[in-house]
Amino acid sequence: MRMEMVDWPGDILSLVAQEASALVELLCEQNSGVLDRIFALVEPKTLDHIQSLTNTRERVSAIVDYFKSSDRNSCTRFLTTVYQYSENIPFLLETTLVSIAGYSPGTNCNHTCDTVDSSHSPNVKRPRLDHLQSYTDALKSMVLQKHESVAQAVVKDIRLEDTWVYLRHRNPPRVKDKTIQPQASLDNHEGEESEHKVSVESLLKTTSRVVTLLGQAGSGKTLLVHCLGRDWAKGSFPSVHLLFLLEFRQLNLISRDLSLKELLFLFYPACDDDEEQRDAVFEFILSNPEKVCFIFDGYDEFRAKLTHPEKLESISDPNKPLPMTNLISGLCNRKFLSDCTVLVTCRPRDATDMFGSPGFITCELQGFDRLGVKEYAEQYFHKKGDELKKKAVNLLMNNRHLLSMSHVPGLCHICCVCMEHLFSSDGTDLQLPTSLTQIYMQILLAFLKRINGGVVSGISLLQRYRSKIVEMSQLALKGLEESTIVFMDTDVSPELHDFGVKSGILSRVKLTREDASSGYGFTFMHLTMQEFLAALHLMTSQNITESQLKKKLNLKTRWTTKIDPKSVFTDSLHVYVCGLAAEACKSSLVQLKGAEGTTAWVQKRQATVRNVLLGFAGSTSQTGPKIVELCRCAHETQDAKLARAIGSRPQFELRNIRLNAVDLDSLAFVTAAADQNVCLDIGGCSIDPDCLEILPSFKKVDHLIFRSRKYDDKFAEALCGILCKLQALQKLDFISGGLTDVGVVKLARALKDCPHITHLNVSDNSLKDEGITEIAETLCRLPNIVSVLMGKNSISTDGILTLIERMSACNSVQKVHVEYVDFLSNNSLGNKGLKKILDLLPKLGMIQEINVSENGVDMDGVVMLAAALCNQKNLRKVDASENGNKKLLLSFDTSSRHNSRQLTPNVTGIHLHKKLSLSQSDIKPFYMTKLCKQLVKCENLLDIDLSHVDLSTNEALLLIRSLADCQRVTAVELRHQAEAFIKFVPEKAEAAICKLTEYELRKSNVEKLSRILENCPRLSELDLSHNLLRDEGVKCFVDYLPKLKISSSVSLTGNQITQVGALHLVNSMNTCEKVVAVEVSLGVEDQSLIKFVQEHVNGKTLRLRECSFEVIHLKKLVEIMNRCPRLLTLELSSNSLHSQGLLSLLDSLVELSTIQTVKLRKNGLSSEQIEYFVKQLSSCHQHRDIRIDEPWLTGNAVASLIAKCLNLQQHIKEISVNHASINIITEGNSSPRSTFVFDDCDIEGQHLTPLTLPIQKCHALQDLKFSQLKMDRKGADFFSAVIPFLRNLRNLTLDLKGAAEDDVATLMEALPKTTSFESLSLSQLVLGDHGTAVLGRALQSMPNLKSINLSQCSGWTAARGRDLVRGLVQCVSLSEIRLDSVILDEEGITILAQGFSCLTSLRRLRLESWRMGDSGTCELVKYIPSWTELVKLSLSENQFGQQGSMSLCEGLMSTKALKILHLTSIGSSDLVGVASSLKHCPSIEDVSLSWNLCDDSLARTLAEILPLCTKLKRLELWRNPIAKEDENLKDQRLNFASV
Repeated sequence: MRMEMVDWPGDILSLVAQEASALVELLCEQNSGVLDRIFALVEPKTLDHIQSLTNTRERVSAIVDYFKSSDRNSCTRFLTTVYQYSENIPFLLETTLVSIAGYSPGTNCNHTCDTVDSSHSPNVKRPRLDHLQSYTDALKSMVLQKHESVAQAVVKDIRLEDTWVYLRHRNPPRVKDKTIQPQASLDNHEGEESEHKVSVESLLKTTSRVVTLLGQAGSGKTLLVHCLGRDWAKGSFPSVHLLFLLEFRQLNLISRDLSLKELLFLFYPACDDDEEQRDAVFEFILSNPEKVCFIFDGYDEFRAKLTHPEKLESISDPNKPLPMTNLISGLCNRKFLSDCTVLVTCRPRDATDMFGSPGFITCELQGFDRLGVKEYAEQYFHKKGDELKKKAVNLLMNNRHLLSMSHVPGLCHICCVCMEHLFSSDGTDLQLPTSLTQIYMQILLAFLKRINGGVVSGISLLQRYRSKIVEMSQLALKGLEESTIVFMDTDVSPELHDFGVKSGILSRVKLTREDASSGYGFTFMHLTMQEFLAALHLMTSQNITESQLKKKLNLKTRWTTKIDPKSVFTDSLHVYVCGLAAEACKSSLVQLKGAEGTTAWVQKRQATVRNVLLGFAGSTSQTGPKIVELCRCAHETQDAKLARAIGSRPQFELRNIRLNAVDLDSLAFVTAAADQNVCLDIGGCSIDPDCLEILPSFKKVDHLIFRSRKYDDKFAEALCGILCKLQALQKLDFISGGLTDVGVVKLARALKDCPHITHLNVSDNSLKDEGITEIAETLCRLPNIVSVLMGKNSISTDGILTLIERMSACNSVQKVHVEYVDFLSNNSLGNKGLKKILDLLPKLGMIQEINVSENGVDMDGVVMLAAALCNQKNLRKVDASENGNKKLLLSFDTSSRHNSRQLTPNVTGIHLHKKLSLSQSDIKPFYMTKLCKQLVKCENLLDIDLSHVDLSTNEALLLIRSLADCQRVTAVELRHQAEAFIKFVPEKAEAAICKLTEYELRKSNVEKLSRILENCPRLSELDLSHNLLRDEGVKCFVDYLPKLKISSSVSLTGNQITQVGALHLVNSMNTCEKVVAVEVSLGVEDQSLIKFVQEHVNGKTLRLRECSFEVIHLKKLVEIMNRCPRLLTLELSSNSLHSQGLLSLLDSLVELSTIQTVKLRKNGLSSEQIEYFVKQLSSCHQHRDIRIDEPWLTGNAVASLIAKCLNLQQHIKEISVNHASINIITEGNSSPRSTFVFDDCDIEGQHLTPLTLPIQKCHALQDLKFSQLKMDRKGADFFSAVIPFLRNLRNLTLDLKGAAEDDVATLMEALPKTTSFESLSLSQLVLGDHGTAVLGRALQSMPNLKSINLSQCSGWTAARGRDLVRGLVQCVSLSEIRLDSVILDEEGITILAQGFSCLTSLRRLRLESWRMGDSGTCELVKYIPSWTELVKLSLSENQFGQQGSMSLCEGLMSTKALKILHLTSIGSSDLVGVASSLKHCPSIEDVSLSWNLCDDSLARTLAEILPLCTKLKRLELWRNPIAKEDENLKDQRLNFASV
C-alpha cells in the first residue's frame, strides 16, 4: 500500500504558532526516543544550541519555536513526526495533526518504524478516531430516539433559547452596610440568595460545571433535558463532544457495582458491541473530560441518596466498580473527570444533596406566565374547533383556581385535558373542579372513557371499572411505599396491563437490565397520577386503618438541610388524600368502595382526614412552609371550617421558599374563610411578579410585608399594578430590598390610589433624596398616614431636613424614621442639624416618632434634648443611648394636641409619663450637672434610664442625694453597669425606693449614705445588696438604723458577712423598735434581710439558715433573744448545730418565754435530742408550736419518736406528721389532745404497735388521719385496739394501701359507733363481701354521720353492694357524699337514688365514673329539688343519653344554692338544655362541660346566658369542637384550653 500526503490547505506555520503551548505540553510527556526523531529534523547548528539547554521544557520550547519560523515543508515533517510517534495526544490536537499528516487508505509509507511500537502508527490512530466518530453518531441517534419518545404528546415546540430558568447565587454584602452589626434575623441580608433569569440553552453553553435543575412535579424537567439532548445531537453545543442522558428511574434497576465505563456502555452500547470502540471512546472520555456532558434526570425518583463528599475520599478511579450512589456522587463532586459537565434534575427539596461541589450552580424552572398559559391552551385546542377553543381558553383564563394551577406546565396540560373531557360530557350544567384532586378525578374519568370507545350504558364509569381501579390504586400505593416507579411485567397482571394501556393510565417503557439485556416495564402516565391513585386506595380500602391513614398526613416542609433523610416519590400524596376528603369527592369514593353502609364509612374516613388537619391548624409550632402546605391541604378539602381555623391567625410569616400561584391561591382561600384582617409577611421568598395578580383575592389583608433584596424596581412595578385593588391594605413594608429611586417613584404614584394606608416602611433600600422627596410629596395626599420609616437608605443631611419639613405639612403623620443614614464627607446632622429638627417640632402635627440615630450628636445635643423633653408638651420619650451618638430616638404623645406647644403653669395633663434614656453612656460630672438642671424643671412623670452607665460609688451617692433634694423622686435604683434608673412623679411622692447594688460600698461610705438617708422621711425600701460592707460595715449601718425612717425593708444580701455580721443583724430587733423580722442565710442562698413594722403583725420573726454557729455565737444569739421585748418566732435551718452548744440552746429555747414558735429544719438533730427537747417543754406551761424537719423522720423511726413524745409530754394537743416533718402543738393547761395526722410518711402497719397504748390514753381525740399507710395484720390489730377507746372521735380518715380482705373486715368491725362520729373516709379500699357487709351494718349505727368518702372502693358482689347502699341511706344527716368509681348494679343505683329522698341536708355530691346511664340518671336527679342546700354536684365520666340530660335540666331548675357543676365526659353532646338551665342557678360559680364533643350550638347558648350568671368565675369547655373565634365567645371566663 502507498501512503500519499494529503495537502493541508491552511497556513501550517500559523497553526504551529496557535498550538504551540499544546505541543510543548505534549512533547514534555514523551520519551527520549520521540524527541530524538524530532531532533533529527533540526539543522545541526541550531540543534547544538537546543541540546545545550539543560531543562527538557526549555529544549522542547526551543524546538517548537524553531519550526514556527521554518518553512512549510519542514513544519509539515515536524507535525507528521509528532503525530506518528507521540502518545496520549489530546483529541482536538490529534484531529488537527491527522488532517496534516493525512495519509489516506491504500497508500504506501516510506518510513520504517523498526524502533517504534506499531500502535503509534497512523494506521492505528486513524481507526481510533473512526471509532470515536462512529460511536458519536450512534450516540446522537439514540439520544434523538429518546427525545422522540418523550416528546410524543407535546403540543408546542420547545425552543430552549426562549425557555427560562432562575439562576440562583449568593449576594455579597453591600458596601454601605459594612458598619452595621450582623443581626440574627431576616432583616440582615448579608449573603442572601438572589436570582436572575437565564435560558435553558445557556446551561450547556458553559462547560465543566455541575448544574442542578430544580422544578416541581409537572414543570417539564424531563422534557427539557431531552430537548437539550436533541439540540446537542443536531449540532448545538460544539464544545460538548459526548452527551450521556441517564434516568434515575432506570438506574434504580441496577443492584450491582459498576464502573463508569460499564455504566455508560450499558445504556449506550458500542456499535456491534465492539470492544475496541469502547476502549477508544472511554480513553477519549478520560483524556478529555471537559468535552463530556452527563445528564441525570429525576433524582427525586432515585431510591438512594447521594454520598457525602467526605465519604468519597478514596474514590478517584473511574475504572473501579462502585455502588451506583458512589459512582454518581463521584461525578457530581469532582472525584474523577473533574472537568466534565454534569446536569442533575430534581425537585427543590432534594437540592441540598448536591453538597455544593466546585463549579456547582442551581437553577429552577419558571412556570408559565399568564400569556404562556393562554398560548398553551390555544395550541392544545387548535385542532378541536374554534368554538371549543374559544370557550375553553376563556374559561381557563377567567377561572382563578384553574389559572393558578396552570402556571405549572404539566398541570396546564392536565387542566386542558380536564376541560376537554367536561365539554365533551353530556349535559349543559358544567361543574368545574375547584381543586387539583377534583381535576385528577375528572382526568381519571376521561381516561376510563377511552376504553371501548367511551360507550357506557346504565352504569357510571367508576362502578363499571371499580375492580380495575382498585387493583391499579393498590399497585400505585405499593410502588410509593417501596420507592418504585417502574414496574416489571411480573408486577402487573395481563388484564391490568391491557386496561392500563388502553385507558392511558399506564405507559409501556423499554428497560435496560444490569446484564445488558432489554425488556419492557410499565410506569404510570405521570408520577402525580400514581400519587393520586395511591390516595384513592388509602381513602377506599378497608385494609387501611385510620392509624395508617393518619401517618400519611404529615406536612412537608420546603426548608431542607443536608442531613435530612431523602423523601422519595411522595411530594403530593398527602395533598390528594386531603382533596379526597372534600364533600365533592364523596360520591366518587362511595362508588369505588361499593359495599353496604359505604356512605357512612366514607364520611367517617373523610372526617378523619379533616380532623387531623384541624389538629395541625391548632398547633402554634408550624413553620411558614408547613403553614403553606396546610393551606394547600385545606384548599383541597374545600372545607370552610378547616379553612377558618387555619386562616384565623393574625399573621402569615413566609420565609425563603418559592411561592407559586397555587400557594397564594390556597392562602387566599383560608384567609377569606376566616374573614378577619391578616398580615402577609413574605421574606426571602422567590415569587414571580405574575403571581402578585392573585393578591387582590386576599380581601382582608391589611398589612403587606416584602423583605428581600430579590424584590427590586421591576418587582415594585408589578406590585404597583395591584395595590389599588387591595381595599383593606393599611400597612405596606418594602424593606431590605433592591428598591431605587426609579422604583419608588412608581410606588409612590400607586400609593395615591390607596387612601387607607396608615404605615409605610421603605427602610434598608437604595433610595436617595429624589426618591425620598417623591414619597414625602405623596404622603401629604394620604389622609390616614401616621408612620413613615425610611432608615438605612442613602439620604443626605439636606434630604433629611427637607423630609421632616415636608412631613410637618402632613397632619396625620406620627412617625418618621431616618436612622443609619449614609452620609458623604462626614456631612452628618450633628448638634446643629438636631437643633433644626427640634425647632420644627411645634409644626409636626401628629408626628409620633423621629429616629435620627447615628448622626454625630454628642452630649451637648443630649442636653438640648433634655431641655426639649421638659419644654415640649408632647415629646414623651428621648432615647439617647451611648451619649446620643449611636441611638437617638424621639417619641411623641398624640392623644391630645393643643395650639400652644410650650408648657405653662396653667396647662393640664402634666401627668404624661416621660422618659429619658441615657443607657450605655459615659457621662462626665459636668454634663450630669447640666442634665440635672434641665430635668428638675420637668413637672411630669419622668423616668431617667441610666442602665449600663459606668458610675463610681461616690457618683452614685450623689444621685441618691436626689431623694433628699427632690421630694418628687419616687425611686433611685442603681445597679453598677446594669439596669439603673431614677423615677420622678409630678407631686410629692408618698413613698420612695432606694437601691444601690453591685457597687463597692464599704464601711467608709456607710456614714455618708446614712446621713443622706436621714433626710428621706418617705423611704420604704432600701437595697444595698452585693456591695463590700462586711461585718464592720453592717454593724455601722445597724447603729444608724434607728435614725432612718424606713417603712418596709432593708436588704444587705451579698455583703460578705460572717456569723458576727449575722448577729449584728439579729441585734437590730432590739436596737430598732420598728424591726419585726430578720432573715439571714450564710450558705449558697446568701440572704440578709430586715423587715419593718407591718399591719396585722404582732410578734417578731428570726430566720437563720446555714449559719454554722459555734458555741460562742449560740450564747450571743440567746442573749440577744432574751432581750427581745415581744413574742418571737424562731426558725433555724441547716445550721449543723454542735452537740456541746445544742443542749444549752434547747434549754434556752424552753426558758425563753417570748418564743412561741420554734422551727428546726435539717439541723442534724437526733431522736434523743428531740426527745430531750420535748421533755424539757413539759415544764413550760404556755402555748408552744414546735416544728421539726429531719430527713430520717419517716417510717418506724417517726412512729417510735411520736410514741415517746406522747409519754414524755402531757400537754401535747396536736401532732401531725407529713413526709419527714413533725409538728407538735402544746398548751399550758391540760387541754385534751384533739388531732393526730400521719400523712405520707412511709409508715407501715407493723410500725404502729408502739403507738397503741399512748393513743388509747387519748380519750378526747377528735381527729385521726392516716394516709398512704401500707396496711398489714398488725395495722389492723392496731386500729381494732385503738378506735374503741376513742369515745369522742369525730373524723376518721384511713387511706390504706395493700390491705387484705380479712384485715379490712377486722377494721370495719372496729369503726366508731358513737353519736359524736361525723366523718368517715375509706377511699381506695378493696372491701370484699365480708368487709362490705360489716361496713353496711356499721353505717346503720352512725346516725349523725355527715360526710362519707368511699371513692374507688371495690371488691364486692352486686348483692353486698346493695347491702352497703342500704346502710348508707340510713345516715340521714349526710351533707357530703363521695362515691367516685363505685360499681353498683341498676338495683343498687335505684336503692341509692330512692334513699337520697331522705337526705334533705345534702350539700355536696360526687358520683364520678359510675358509667351511669339514662335510667339511673333519671332516678337520681328527680330528688335534686329536695336538696335545697346543694352547693356542688359532680357527675363526670358517666354515660348520659338525651333522656338523662333532659332530666338533669329539670332538676337544675330549683338549685338556687348550687355553686359547682361538673359534667365532664358524660357521653352526651346535647348539653344545650343543661347550659340553658344555668340561668336558673343564681349562685353558680364553676361549670365544667369538657370532653363532650359539643358543637357551636352549645357555645351560642352559653353566650346568651352568661350575662345572667353574675357570679360565674369559670366555665371549662376543653376538647369540644367549638369555633372559639366567634365574637360572642370572648368572655374571659370561658376556658377553651386544650381544644
